[in-house]
Amino acid sequence: MMRAKMHRTVVFMTIAFTFIWFSQRRVFRNNHRRRFSMLDRIPGQISNLRDLVDVSDEDCKNVLRMDRITFSRFCNLLQISAGLTNSKHVTVKEIESRNFFLCILAHHTKNRCVRYKFKRSGQMISKHFHFVLQCVLKLHSLFLVQPQPVPKDSIDPRWGKFKGCFGALDGNYIDVLVRTVDKTRYRNRKGHCSVNVLGACDRDMKFVYVLTGWEGSAADSRVLCDAITRPNGLKVLKGNFYLCDNAYPNCEGFLTPYKGVRYHLSEWPSRRPQTYQKYFNMKHTRARNVIERTFGLLKMRWGILRSPSWSSIKKHNQIIMACCLIHNFIIN
Repeated sequence: MMRAKMHRTVVFMTIAFTFIWFSQRRVFRNNHRRRFSMLDRIPGQISNLRDLVDVSDEDCKNVLRMDRITFSRFCNLLQISAGLTNSKHVTVKEIESRNFFLCILAHHTKNRCVRYKFKRSGQMISKHFHFVLQCVLKLHSLFLVQPQPVPKDSIDPRWGKFKGCFGALDGNYIDVLVRTVDKTRYRNRKGHCSVNVLGACDRDMKFVYVLTGWEGSAADSRVLCDAITRPNGLKVLKGNFYLCDNAYPNCEGFLTPYKGVRYHLSEWPSRRPQTYQKYFNMKHTRARNVIERTFGLLKMRWGILRSPSWSSIKKHNQIIMACCLIHNFIIN
């Protein structure tokens, strides 16, 4: 009887001490817990913004692919022409510089990395990225240049032989991620799932026309046919033309090299060509090479084009178009 009473007393005291210990522990945690506030993030955000746009042009170019003056003009242009205004918590410069847009395009940075580096929520980053993307697409008529033909009195060693030429035209594959049922349509001749992007540029490596959306399995000539038959498609005036390779038809407005004749620059020996067909192909490839250099510079500048992203096909096509538009703006 005495043992049972002592046992109940010990159990009761154990329960009482355990309850008191947990209560005091909870009070201690509540008193010493650091309370979260959005104001805690502001010093880091301001410091990061200053490092990008107020320190040096080199750092700004490395992160945003443009210097500070170009970046400021880009922000002002979006604010004035595209209707991008300051919100309550995020200014235009923060949206642009702090990789809500430009940093993701330049380095293909994932949302979770951007969220950690710039002290923003993933939802806010995604929201402002797509919003700025739509604003950039609204400026396509302003960023795309009007081609100027080669004048008749031109003495340019590269373009002087092609009087009235607007520039060069070619297609390029950009890898994408698609559903399993769509992989057959998007698989190109190299075995990768991609979209076939048609681009036309002038002599200064600025895009004149860009058409995205065609599957990688589509032939270049079919993509060109679609581009010239669209209401707002590629227009070539009579007497002018673009240089293109043998994947496209040799017709009015498009000049291709001679078939079955040495063409690529790497195939030319040190001696001069002996026939007029070889001479024409040599001049043709030296001038048409501008579109290949333009696509190469585009992919070097924007890392999101060098590897497939998890965006939908529609969104990925919009990203490709935005990269081409900003490429023109930077060159200008």
